[in-house]
Amino acid sequence: MARTVAAVSVAALALSGCAGGNEVQTGGEDDRFISGDGSATAFDAGEREPAPEVEGTTFEDESLALSDYEGEILVVNVWASWCGPCRAEQPVLDEVHEEYTGLGVEFLGVNIKDDRTAAEAYTENKGVAYPSLYDQPGEVPQAFRDTVPPRAIPSTLVIDPAGDIAARVIGPTTYGQLTDLLNPVVTEFDLGDPEERPRVAEQEAEEEQEEQDSEESGGTDDGAAEGDSE
Repeated sequence: MARTVAAVSVAALALSGCAGGNEVQTGGEDDRFISGDGSATAFDAGEREPAPEVEGTTFEDESLALSDYEGEILVVNVWASWCGPCRAEQPVLDEVHEEYTGLGVEFLGVNIKDDRTAAEAYTENKGVAYPSLYDQPGEVPQAFRDTVPPRAIPSTLVIDPAGDIAARVIGPTTYGQLTDLLNPVVTEFDLGDPEERPRVAEQEAEEEQEEQDSEESGGTDDGAAEGDSE
C-alpha cells in the first residue's frame, strides 16, 4: 500500500504554468498530461512496481536506458522548457543532485512535448549537470502507464537500485520533499548516511561569508596602509 508522505500546495504554479493548466495530449484519453499539485507518494519496499524497460536518446545523441542505472537510485524528472513550474524547480533538482551524487543517486531528465533547440538552450543556460532524453512525443512517460505514470509536467519518479518505483511527485517538487523521499531509499540500500551529505546552501553561505570577510579585511588593510604612508 502506498503511503502519502508529503503534499505541497502550489496552486499558483498549477494555474500559471504548464500550458496555462491545459492538458497536454500525448495520445488517447488515458494519456493526458495535466498540471500537478505537487503531491508526493512513497511506496513501501514490498509494494513497489517495477519500472518498465525504457530507453532513448540524449541531446548529445547518446543512447541511454533506465537499465543503465541498475544498482543506483535514479531520479527521473519529466520536464519541458516552456513549463514555468519546471523552471521554478530546476534549482531544487540541481541542489539535490549535487548533494546526493556520493550516495548512489543519479538524475535523468525526460524532455517531452518540446522544441529541441529550446530544450537544449534551457539545459545549457541553466547549467544542468545531468543528461536528459529528448522525447518529444512523450513515449517514455507512456511506458509507465501500467505502473506509476508521471501524469503531469513536471513530474518526478524515484527508482530504487532494484529497478522498482519507490516514489512519485506529481507537479513541481521542493528540496525538503525530494530529500525526504530519497533518504529512506538511500538508507534502505545502505548507500551511505544522508545526514552526512554536503549541504549546498551551507557551503554557499560559508563562501559568501568568507568573501565578505575578505572584502572587509582588505578595506581595513588599505586604510592602514594609507595611514602608514602619511
